[in-house]
Amino acid sequence: MSDPIPLDLVRLRRSCADCSLQMLCLPAGVDADDLGRLESVVQRRKPLAKGDSLYRTGDPLRGVFVASEGSFKTVVINPAGEEHVLGFHLPGELFGLDAVGTGQHRCEAVALSDARVCELPFAQLSDIAAKLPSLQRQLLRVIGQSADRDHDHVDVLSRRQAGERVALFVHTLSERFRRIGRPADDFQLPMSRDEIARYLGLVLETVSRGFSRLHDDGIIEVRGRRVRILDEDALSIAANGGGDGLTPQPRKRDRA
Repeated sequence: MSDPIPLDLVRLRRSCADCSLQMLCLPAGVDADDLGRLESVVQRRKPLAKGDSLYRTGDPLRGVFVASEGSFKTVVINPAGEEHVLGFHLPGELFGLDAVGTGQHRCEAVALSDARVCELPFAQLSDIAAKLPSLQRQLLRVIGQSADRDHDHVDVLSRRQAGERVALFVHTLSERFRRIGRPADDFQLPMSRDEIARYLGLVLETVSRGFSRLHDDGIIEVRGRRVRILDEDALSIAANGGGDGLTPQPRKRDRA
């Protein structure tokens, strides 16, 4: 892979506009000198095409990453050659932390679409964060968000009903879009149904039925990869095992 390309200040500010790390470099209170230190660390890799790997299992830890454009999935391949999806990473979300403990990546990061990535070299970032308390606090916050996503995955897999897994996936994804400043009730799925199935531990047909059920119940509207949430309360109920018999149920769509 080609060497990273350092960002100039203008490109750094523009690429971080929609990023969960934006408060590292853009808040009032971080002066020009501190911003210059951060700019000297953040690097921009050449664009990746859909299907390109950013890093592979066993690669050494060099940095952590934030997609400024596009999304990624992290995967592992079992001995039978089957792909298991560990997570999805939206623009502005920090990933690559799987290598922090051992110094080597334990999974592969693959672009779900054409993408651009900012890399924060780990050793230099740690050094600068130690000198900038505001940067250190923000790093801890986004690392905590990454841990939350891992917990969400465990929560999804612990659900016994397939429909509940699908509803929880849509609900959680909506909240993540809200967190990065994107519309939370009308969005494009960056991943395929098959990739969702590999993430949820289900087969493709079951995931498709789960989306169709939510659509037919009037909770969401699905058109290809576009999802519109029509009844946020009903989606939350469906994501948590259904109602208690007292909560009004969503109005089902009339079938033609």
